[in-house]
Amino acid sequence: MLHCIKLGGSLITDKNNPLTPRPLVIQRLAREIAAAHRQHPGRQFLISHGSGSYGHVVGRRYHIRSGVSDAAGWRGFAETGYIAGQLNRLVLAALLQAGLPAISLPPSALVTCRNGRIVSGRFEPVLAAMRAGLIPLVFGDVAFDETLGGTIVSTEEVLAALAEVLPPDHLTLVGIVDGVFDGDPLRDTAAKLLPALHVQEMEALRAELGGSHGVDVTGGMAAKVQEMAALITRHRTLRVHFISGETPGRLLSHLLAPDQPLGTTLSF
Repeated sequence: MLHCIKLGGSLITDKNNPLTPRPLVIQRLAREIAAAHRQHPGRQFLISHGSGSYGHVVGRRYHIRSGVSDAAGWRGFAETGYIAGQLNRLVLAALLQAGLPAISLPPSALVTCRNGRIVSGRFEPVLAAMRAGLIPLVFGDVAFDETLGGTIVSTEEVLAALAEVLPPDHLTLVGIVDGVFDGDPLRDTAAKLLPALHVQEMEALRAELGGSHGVDVTGGMAAKVQEMAALITRHRTLRVHFISGETPGRLLSHLLAPDQPLGTTLSF
């Protein structure tokens, strides 16, 4: 069984303060993944993370998502990639310290885009890493674009492209709220948790889904849910889970029993 995990940028960084990681949270999450890996050594994991206050704030400053066309833009493109890589190294260090055989594989060297969408991927390094018993680590990153010059790809977009060659059984998005709500629970105390969602319901729910808290140049919660719904349409046995990583032990409990109700589960 392949279980993909995405540690949200809002969870592992302070999205309201540029370049501010949450090292204790990152280290705890790494230990929880390592504990699940030890208890289920035959299960395969692929780990990913968002950029939070690292990539998003710089990416918005230079408008990289919309394209790159001049020297200043390319400088911003390079700076955005460098800063996203800084956070990636913090996550990688925590995973290695926890005893996980993780290896970072930057999407900027794996994918090519056209008009802001991934159109091709060179994923043999990911497959080779998994064959070797390693745990690939990918993240939201800059990417070259045949039309726009350069752009930013979200972690969800990278995972969706990877799923075409490495389809997962479970994909878990770990954030700062308990799942998907019909509003923003960080601003609206009346927002209600939606414990189970089905792809057929997405049209009715689209207008209700809350945004992502803080600056996010790759879209809020609604965009993430829609991306996952599109992925499930292509891989109908996939189950996508939205859970909180703020409560110690919750990620571990989920990884040990991913079919048990926790947070929000999106399925076909």
